Amino acid sequence: MRKMVWLFAIVFLCTMSFAADDQSAKDSKATDRVQAAADVLDEIQNTPDKGIPQAVLGSAECVAVVPSMLKGGFIFGAKYGRGLASCRTPKGWSAPAFFSVEGGSFGLQIGGQAVDLVMLIMNDNGMKSLLSSKFELGADASVAAGPVGRLAEGDTDWKMRAEVLTYSRARGVFAGVTLNGAVIKQDKDSTREFYGHMVTFPASLKGEVEPPASASPFLATLAKWAQAAAK
Repeated sequence: MRKMVWLFAIVFLCTMSFAADDQSAKDSKATDRVQAAADVLDEIQNTPDKGIPQAVLGSAECVAVVPSMLKGGFIFGAKYGRGLASCRTPKGWSAPAFFSVEGGSFGLQIGGQAVDLVMLIMNDNGMKSLLSSKFELGADASVAAGPVGRLAEGDTDWKMRAEVLTYSRARGVFAGVTLNGAVIKQDKDSTREFYGHMVTFPASLKGEVEPPASASPFLATLAKWAQAAAK
């Protein structure tokens, strides 16, 4: 009997250990995505002649980044990716909201081993769609390719074009791209991994949740470039 008790105890401890290791691995994935999104934004904006125009970034209500959306080349458009978004609040940029993007078709097909996607939500209607936790680009929110580089600074057409402006980068080439039919919805698994419990899209994006320290790489990078755009 005593041997059976010890056996069950050992099995229980091993199970708990594996569960902890698995949870730790998941946490690191969500945290790694925060750092990757910060790196994507930094790399893009460090090349001002080919990056997001300051006037555009300065006008965005929310910024969403999907690092390495796809592995391998593709012809028929986007398939799946995970990213995070943050919105402006009276206190600064909000705690990140984790989401997934599925389906959709690129207006400009790009081949490459990794595709980074950046989406700028430009007005209240676009933000309402984002706060709904699930919406379709082109249906629930109008979407258009965003302008690129300093030459686009004087172009104001983007102000009337769409509620969401989209960009992609593959093999170092950064360009505005039309992404229609993609469904954006909350990534609940990553949300729980990052915060330790469920946090709704509105709660995080409206500034009702205090950003954890692990969110600082993305939020600090976003604040830096938004401040530069405001000058």
